[in-house]
Amino acid sequence: MRTEPNLTRLDRLFARLDREPERPASLETPRMSPHRIVLFGSTLVFYVLIVVAVINTSWLVRLDWQLMFFRPYQQWQELHAFIDYYVVLGQRGPTAVMVAAWLGWRSWRQHTLRPLLMLGTSLLLLNVTVGAAKLSMGRLGPHYATQIGSNEMWLTGDIFPSGHTANAVVTWGILAYLASSARARRYLSALSAVVSLGVGLSTVYLGTHWLSDVLLGWAAGLLILLALPWFEPLVTRAEAWILAQRDRFLPGLRGRATAPAPAGAPTPLPQPVPADDEVPVREPVGAVQHSSRTGAHFSTQRHTLRSERSPVTPTGSRRPAHADPATRTARPAPARPVAGG
Repeated sequence: MRTEPNLTRLDRLFARLDREPERPASLETPRMSPHRIVLFGSTLVFYVLIVVAVINTSWLVRLDWQLMFFRPYQQWQELHAFIDYYVVLGQRGPTAVMVAAWLGWRSWRQHTLRPLLMLGTSLLLLNVTVGAAKLSMGRLGPHYATQIGSNEMWLTGDIFPSGHTANAVVTWGILAYLASSARARRYLSALSAVVSLGVGLSTVYLGTHWLSDVLLGWAAGLLILLALPWFEPLVTRAEAWILAQRDRFLPGLRGRATAPAPAGAPTPLPQPVPADDEVPVREPVGAVQHSSRTGAHFSTQRHTLRSERSPVTPTGSRRPAHADPATRTARPAPARPVAGG
């Protein structure tokens, strides 16, 4: 009865870290479905409404000032040290390095550049869209406000929308976007939502952003994630071009998928191939003198198959050598005695 070995959790972890022999065929590519288009349109409308509400100095601006005067960092001072570290989850540099390391391993394991290319595409879209909005609206933050009750727009600021919040949405949301299963996508979506929500509220606590900045940052990051399927064909062409350039200039790095050997099968050792001008010299069996049993076992001569061996007559054999068949003479048959002679 054959039993499978009991793998520990650590064994399963190291087994998962191994590279797959070939690119999986079940990698899903999100498409721009009607449901996603509806979400994209709704988020875009929400984005525009926030901008219009701030420009018109509506109730949202008054709420911003009320939270600023409340000064949460003074109301709950015991949280200040923790939030100073937690808000790093929204900084572009550290989060991009952590996520790029994970997606780099995914790219290596699955033989595809798509995870890294999608991360680069999302960060490029984030820098262009959020950066353009910050510079065009130029809103000042709570610590630099000039007039109570004003919207602080077009005063050479750069906080509207919140870059920390938008970066948290995109950087952690890309993990859910690139998840290989629906279950993992749900869990990672919930995790990225909680992290981005906490990062946005942390900036309000520290007084570095208005609440409206955080709302617009959530909308800006979500718009980028929802728009990524439109860039999938471009990423596919970019991956094909990069691999073609690799095969052109670095042909030795082109990987060939090989089927894994079955468990427990012996690994054959490479046999040396003699050159054309090297003819193996065969000696009679009796001429080889083995000093010991060990020396015969570790002989350096190449082992020949039975079909390759030529029959030889051992030296010192007790059987006399046969004469040439042409020179052999037939012996006369013994004469039979004649009866009665």
